[in-house]
Amino acid sequence: MEAILFGGIAALANVAGGFWVTWPRPVLRRSLLSHLMALGAGFLLAAVFLKVIPASLDLNLWSGRSVAPLVLVLVGYLLIQLFEHTVAPHFHFGEETHAEVCAERHVVWTAVGGVALHAFFDGVAIGAGFHVGHQLGVLIFIAIFLHKLPEGFTVASIMLASGCSLRAARWASVGVAAATLLGLALMSAAREVVPYALPLSAGVTLYVAASDLIPEVNRENRSASSLVVFLGVALYYMTEKALEAVGR
Repeated sequence: MEAILFGGIAALANVAGGFWVTWPRPVLRRSLLSHLMALGAGFLLAAVFLKVIPASLDLNLWSGRSVAPLVLVLVGYLLIQLFEHTVAPHFHFGEETHAEVCAERHVVWTAVGGVALHAFFDGVAIGAGFHVGHQLGVLIFIAIFLHKLPEGFTVASIMLASGCSLRAARWASVGVAAATLLGLALMSAAREVVPYALPLSAGVTLYVAASDLIPEVNRENRSASSLVVFLGVALYYMTEKALEAVGR
């Protein structure tokens, strides 16, 4: 039940991101997007290295076989590397401003597919995390939630840059949210795959943080954005300690 609740909130953040970029009068400054990506990148990196990978190694299935889950982490990372740089080479997080790149429909839909693939594994990670434990689930949820708004913003921005309507852009963000719920449903229906899904989603999350979000943050070329990454790591530490203090 917890996984469904938190996964649903994460999916709603996708929709909110899509409506944000399509709203006639922006209610939030676009600079907030870069800070959210930086904060999310720091939290994601800390969560993957300090919690998700160690939790994957501790699962009973892998007792005495610590290399096996690390192979799945690598597979998850390389899966997104393959997709983003062969199937959808023009995909990147943030606002899409190059309309000429999105002129061809297949480019648009492969980029949207890239966002949906990320979102699917977001749902998988949240579902797998809560199956292992409440604290792990909450930490994964927060890590994912922080980049969900930029994720929805990204897919809607891609649609607008291709010349699609505001309505189509919003529906694209709804589709990405649905991909999150699909990943969550898979974990609810097939709990036996959690030992495989957790390290695999860790590799995907690591790619999102290190190869998608961090480059976008660095492209801003502002020291403030870089410092927010460290703030994200600090936020992870404080959140973990708070969860431990309340005994959850």
